[in-house]
Amino acid sequence: MNILTENFNTPYHTAPFNHIKNEDYLPAFKELIKRSEDEINAIVNNPETPTFENIIEALAYSGEKLDVLSNIFFNVNSAETSDELQQIAEEVSPILTEYSSKISQNEPLFNKIKKVYDEREKYNLNEEQKMLLEETYKGFVRSGALLNEEDKEKLKKINMDLSLKSLKFGQNVLASTNAYFKHITNKDDLAGIPDAIIEQYAEEAKERNLEGWVITLQYPSYIPFMTYAENRELRKELALANGKKSFDGGEFDNQELIKEIVSLKQQKAELLGYKNYADFVLEERMAKSPTKVLDFLNELLIKAKPFATTEIDELKLLAKADGIDEMQSYDHPFYAEKLRKAKFDLNDEELKPYFPLNQVQDAVFGLAHQLFGLTFEERNDIPKYHDDVKTYEVKENGEYKALLYVDYFPRKGKRAGAWMTSYKNQYKKNGENSRPHISIVCNFSKPTKDTPSLLTFQEVTTLFHEFGHALHGILANTQYPGLSGTSVKWDFVELPSQFLENFCYEPEFLKTFAKHYKTGAVLPDDKIERIEQSKNFMEGYQTMRQLGFGILDMMYHTNVGELGNESVKEFEDQYTKATQLYPSNPETAMSPSFSHIFQGGYSAGYYSYKWAEVLDADAFQYFKENGIFNPEIAAKYKILLSSGGTKDPMELYKNFRGSEPKVESLLKRAFG
Repeated sequence: MNILTENFNTPYHTAPFNHIKNEDYLPAFKELIKRSEDEINAIVNNPETPTFENIIEALAYSGEKLDVLSNIFFNVNSAETSDELQQIAEEVSPILTEYSSKISQNEPLFNKIKKVYDEREKYNLNEEQKMLLEETYKGFVRSGALLNEEDKEKLKKINMDLSLKSLKFGQNVLASTNAYFKHITNKDDLAGIPDAIIEQYAEEAKERNLEGWVITLQYPSYIPFMTYAENRELRKELALANGKKSFDGGEFDNQELIKEIVSLKQQKAELLGYKNYADFVLEERMAKSPTKVLDFLNELLIKAKPFATTEIDELKLLAKADGIDEMQSYDHPFYAEKLRKAKFDLNDEELKPYFPLNQVQDAVFGLAHQLFGLTFEERNDIPKYHDDVKTYEVKENGEYKALLYVDYFPRKGKRAGAWMTSYKNQYKKNGENSRPHISIVCNFSKPTKDTPSLLTFQEVTTLFHEFGHALHGILANTQYPGLSGTSVKWDFVELPSQFLENFCYEPEFLKTFAKHYKTGAVLPDDKIERIEQSKNFMEGYQTMRQLGFGILDMMYHTNVGELGNESVKEFEDQYTKATQLYPSNPETAMSPSFSHIFQGGYSAGYYSYKWAEVLDADAFQYFKENGIFNPEIAAKYKILLSSGGTKDPMELYKNFRGSEPKVESLLKRAFG
């Protein structure tokens, strides 16, 4: 018996991590694909006249066990991978892609879907049912249902190649990140770095059986070094190593993979009748077209660049005082921190003792209670994939609402960054509201023997960001799994996450949890005031950076022809030139580790971070005008979150806010 193919005998049918063996995965995928295909065949072979219920709804609920298995496997592969799991992923990905293609190109099934779609006026469908029908029909068309047999085969092969190459891209970035470390034996080389970080570097060295200190390219190690280390040559060395990730011509180089991935996406788009991949993607986004996206990004570029240039000029004056005539990008974090300290008398290490992870987590849980009536109780009987993971039962009015997994610390087998994901979607079926299993994964500094995990203020906002996504999943209350939680238009998905970050800057809220982990003293008013004042510190620079990523992403997915004639580095430099504030280094490139667009789902969608900032600035302005804990507005916002993808996102937003979002809200917040 394979545990992954049976009903899980665990609390709330959670993933039985403690009993899963790696060798269970591949047979489970094969078995559950077969069962799902049987479900599809039963829908296709149903002799009754096609209806919404026996075709569209039946399809929406099919393959549930396979979805859960996929979520378990790929989430563990991101958070706790191994060579064995990566090998399995390479075997599983094409099988899943083939299965997906089989369904989307199943002609008898599509004919039945099309019949229901064409006769939709005769069904008395509610809004959510209409959306499900629309999305199902479009999903099949966009997956090649209208193609001839030869082109269907071409598309199937493209999709398979893409799944494998995207997987390989991510594996290369992880391997490249893990391959480098800097071993330091002279403590003088750590001048300027706070003691707590030095202790962290010593622990890393000890784990590697080395004397002295070790810095890695994992963010909790790399970022503090770049921010505080006075040794400019070492900062340069670390920055070069980071900028060379998967760009050094070695075993884990991604340059050719990038060309292959964007070429395959272009072929896919053309096969489906689109000019380019961005046109294909944006048809299903709020923004609708590459032109609209680029107009939006360029409008922000024009408005933000003067602010960014002024900010960099200030940093250059500080650098010049240290004898640096031409400041480089690797100098930026160091001098930005110096300027921040001079302007606001703030530095991360000074603030960290006030932000122990457990207090920050309590604060975000408390905020969810105040706004939405949720409570969080730790459970010790839920299986976990790693000892670092904690699990919480989320309740509303004393009733079970969701499960939340949190996984906060870096490990060798965990990819960098922070993300929210789910193991099981919410849906309603046969009178039961089946609740979701949600997960947050981060890479915060580990506790040491003397100190708990202490967060930088940026890490505080990261936790709130990911928890905003988690709330989107936790509060989900839709009929169908495919329209639940974060299953919304991609440029809408960042609204809940970015919205929640705003609370971190509100003095009345900060005072409730920013307390020294040793003394319990509340963060002094003057520091809270400076945090609020520093909210927009280097906002011009950060905006230019995000715009650079967004523009480059759009260019990869609209101007793929040019990439064939240029190197990845030349292409990147050409299209980020307008957003660059420091000289480009010929030895580094960002694209080969740009996992968001080449491994994740942000292809032709990176702009959505900025797009969602307009939404979140406008939404939070509404709260600010009426009280940040206003219960009536919180109730309206809860409806927006719980509705998932059941309505057009602009309609959802207008129902909440009363009007469309205004770009002026973002500009006002960012630049005053």
